[in-house]
Amino acid sequence: MAWLFSLFLAISVPAQDGPPGPPPDGMFGGARAAAKLSGAFTVNGTARTVADKTFSSDANDVSGVYVCNGGNLILSNVTVTTTGNTSSQDNSSFLGQNAGVLVTKNSRVAIFGGSINTTGGGANGLFAYGPGAFAAMTGGSITATGAGGHGPMASGGGTLAITNVIITTSRIHGGAVATDRGGGTIWVSGGTITTHGQDSPGIYSTGNIIAENATFTATGSEGAVIEGRNSIALKNCAMAGALKCGVMIYQSFSGDAEGREGAFSMAGGSLSAAQGPLFFVNNTRGIIHLQNVKLSAASGVLVSAAAARWGRSGSNGGHVELTAENQTLTGDINADKISSVTAALTNHSALTGAVQNAALALDGTSEWNVTADSTLTSLADASGISGDTLNNIRGNGHSVRYKTNLPANRWLGGKTWNLVGGGMLAPE
Repeated sequence: MAWLFSLFLAISVPAQDGPPGPPPDGMFGGARAAAKLSGAFTVNGTARTVADKTFSSDANDVSGVYVCNGGNLILSNVTVTTTGNTSSQDNSSFLGQNAGVLVTKNSRVAIFGGSINTTGGGANGLFAYGPGAFAAMTGGSITATGAGGHGPMASGGGTLAITNVIITTSRIHGGAVATDRGGGTIWVSGGTITTHGQDSPGIYSTGNIIAENATFTATGSEGAVIEGRNSIALKNCAMAGALKCGVMIYQSFSGDAEGREGAFSMAGGSLSAAQGPLFFVNNTRGIIHLQNVKLSAASGVLVSAAAARWGRSGSNGGHVELTAENQTLTGDINADKISSVTAALTNHSALTGAVQNAALALDGTSEWNVTADSTLTSLADASGISGDTLNNIRGNGHSVRYKTNLPANRWLGGKTWNLVGGGMLAPE
């Protein structure tokens, strides 16, 4: 617990780029109004400790607990309940208006046990807004059942540390662990995180989100989404997406997130998609690193890089750099005509699937098991050649075509090569 108190006493985080696309403004009534940041219980520039109390608010735009102007608050076994709606979804997503517990610039709150429960539209659970805003919660639960209600959320460079908390959201646009405009940093350790709404992933990152030993289940959405130049890093987590894909990396150009390079890394644990590809990348560059993760995509598609609804038609493809380390990969890798995928298999990794319009690099310990006719932009293979046969590509009777005009393929000599188990690698 010492790390939590050191963060609570000293943390100061600079603002970053980022956030999730909120519901259209006015979804909960009217045009966007000036932010109304207030609380039923407010700590303004002072230090307080509260135990075994209940704080509630039924007023619109009023948080249950509000910490501001350098305030410091410790809550132990406290129940926070709010039922009010927001007058502006943007203000709720960007600034924390109407959150169950809201902490703003240079202020801090530490929560031990208890619960935060919000039912109103746009009512997030625990929100940190602005540089130096820090909230930590250990144990207990966060439940947000209104439309646009997230669990723990940060924006404008705020920071959260969430340990062994049960987090549940229920409605549309309710990603459980999320950042929004201006980004932020969230650490999650342990806990069970579940979302039930449409467009409500387990994680929505427009900042930096790091999780370990946690379970994320999205029953009506992707498992995780990254927008802009931001990141998600998971270690020994279980993540499951039910709709669209497992993980989406994209740039909407809504203004919520800057840049065009999303980074997703995962070591250990499991990642699954009940629909769509396991990874979908559109209108940005996706950097994906996997190490010893149990992967499952019911669609049979591992990676899809393609144009979609976001970006300018003709230049909104996806560009993927996938690195697999000690990793079993099952599923196809696909890139459309304006997209690209480079997949590097290292340290005893194996791919079983077809590859369409993508580059593949195999180190001397890794292999590709071909399941359908494929096309490669380029091939790098460190395993060596036995006569006219490539040692670590099992063709299973399929043909693989490669481009002869690329410098990366010069080592193939424009020739046709045999593959282990039948099939051939031949020029287009």
